[in-house]
Amino acid sequence: MREPVHIVCPHCGTTNRLPRERLAERPACGKCKAPLFDGHPAALGEADFDRHVGKSDIPVVVDFWAAWCGPCKMMAPQFERAAQELEPHVRLAKLDTEAAQGIAARYGIRSIPTMIAFKGGREIARQSGAMDAASIVRWVRGAVGG
Repeated sequence: MREPVHIVCPHCGTTNRLPRERLAERPACGKCKAPLFDGHPAALGEADFDRHVGKSDIPVVVDFWAAWCGPCKMMAPQFERAAQELEPHVRLAKLDTEAAQGIAARYGIRSIPTMIAFKGGREIARQSGAMDAASIVRWVRGAVGG
């Protein structure tokens, strides 16, 4: 058996440890029993952002957005489609910059939508502007290496 991976539950925030080969088996959270991957981006906020980005052993791609942003609204369903294609090897998440201004400031978000790819808790790539699902998938795979 290979080294286990840590996956943060998007529903309750518990860090789950499981064999990497089980990722494709639709694993459930050991605490809340909800699926660890459900084809939808995880909604993050100030309280859980660092846990998801820093404790997950798979790459996490965060869409920084706001409700008043037209391009963000246009990209939302595209980001959702990309999540369905990229999970369980990449976690897609959304962070409302209005509700989590401290996180947005920490990463110097100046225009939205902006996507940032994190690996091992560190920023590895950034892309600003609305994209379609195929372009998001292509960018994410290029950014995270696969």
